[in-house]
Amino acid sequence: MPDATSPQPSRLPRAGARRAVYVDRDGTINPDLRYLKDADRLEVFRGVVEAVRLLHSHGYLVVCVTNQSGIERGFYSVEDVVRIHRRVNEILGVGGTAIDAFYYCPHAPETGCRCRKPGTELFERAEQELGIVRPGSAIIGDRGLDMEAGDRLGLLTALVPSPGHEDEVHRELSGRRVRPDIEAPTMRAAAARILAIG
Repeated sequence: MPDATSPQPSRLPRAGARRAVYVDRDGTINPDLRYLKDADRLEVFRGVVEAVRLLHSHGYLVVCVTNQSGIERGFYSVEDVVRIHRRVNEILGVGGTAIDAFYYCPHAPETGCRCRKPGTELFERAEQELGIVRPGSAIIGDRGLDMEAGDRLGLLTALVPSPGHEDEVHRELSGRRVRPDIEAPTMRAAAARILAIG
């Protein structure tokens, strides 16, 4: 399997256990353009910079966990994904912040791997590699599979549906029999709700 991490070393915890907020990428950090290959096309949603900065100010790591089946399907390469993640942090860097680490699954659903969400392997790797503890940690995502992964791990779950896809997401949630702890219109609002719950 291709290397599934690209951490930002300056952001890694210095010592001891840390809480984290895991965030999905496509549809949560940036609009889902379906198999995005070109980093120059990347834009982030309004409020993402503020959300990451707010979570960091309260001591949380912010870790992106994303399914990227386009790698195995041949739509783009590992190098394309790494460039996109670098571009995310270039954009966030203008606002004085960054995602602490990126973890991605390169497999198509039919592969049946444990690292594809709602599987929990990448979250478990992040815990081990970054010193993350589950109590007090959370996940923000736009899909039922994000909420299901969070439920499996006992995380606080926050749903931020992509604009225009709310009904579709709620049908998916019903099919998966999961219900988010929080639903918010933006990642910034979700971050504030997570902090209010503590």
